[in-house]
Amino acid sequence: MEAAGFDSDGREFKNAQEMWREQIGEADEGENHKKTQWYSEGVAYWEGVEASVDGVLGGFGQVNEADIARESLSQEYFVSSDAHKATNFYCVSLQEFTPDAGRYNVIWIQWCIGHLTDDDFVSFFKRAKVGLKPGGFFVLKENIARNGFVLDKEDRSITRSDLYFKDLFRRCGLHLYKIKDQKGLPEELFAVKMYALTTEGPNKVLKTRSKAQANRPGIIK
Repeated sequence: MEAAGFDSDGREFKNAQEMWREQIGEADEGENHKKTQWYSEGVAYWEGVEASVDGVLGGFGQVNEADIARESLSQEYFVSSDAHKATNFYCVSLQEFTPDAGRYNVIWIQWCIGHLTDDDFVSFFKRAKVGLKPGGFFVLKENIARNGFVLDKEDRSITRSDLYFKDLFRRCGLHLYKIKDQKGLPEELFAVKMYALTTEGPNKVLKTRSKAQANRPGIIK
């Protein structure tokens, strides 16, 4: 990814590679203490945040209603019935998590992928692919930088641009099925996009979903 970016102190980086080399070192350095520190500092930040909607949303708890509105796709249409309530909770780092094979129609990732390095981002999606049923989707909902990226040095996260995300999706071997902008958020916040992603090309997904009668495309508008 060649686009320039900057950190929360205003320092500019020529590209993401320059930023990652500074933050986590080189990928082939063996035991990477800087990468371990990246994640431990991110965890430490969130351990100090109030466990409330307002705390998680950085003092903007009012955006919760827009986030969960039906128009935003965040309403859990896929698990709305009593027979499909969440039954398993896994307390594990995203960079270490692998879902059960063939278990999910939809894997929803929201406001957390920014803490993963690029390599761990790609590694996660490659592992998580096995968790999808035929015709299944990933839905990624995240803050979007206007250009390049923005590094938050306080919570150790990176806000990527739309082009940055699309470059990573290609590295993951994922296909864009649909993109939608989140509406109703304050103008001073980052824009938010939702990406519906598949492991197969759109035409093949439609054929698979037609046979399986699962995850009808019409619910993602």
